[in-house]
Amino acid sequence: MSTIVLLVAVLLVSVSVLVCGSLVYLAYRHPASREPLLVGLACAAVMTSIVTPIVTR
Repeated sequence: MSTIVLLVAVLLVSVSVLVCGSLVYLAYRHPASREPLLVGLACAAVMTSIVTPIVTR
């Protein structure tokens, strides 16, 4: 892998962690909406399904 591919992978993972963390925090602050753990797992699953094909390309 080239350096640019590794840099893009690190940036995608960083953004994914930030998005999942913000959604979990939002669900934690408003527990009537959804369970925070389920929101975090769903976000991680969606981000993994998006990031994995990009990184393995």
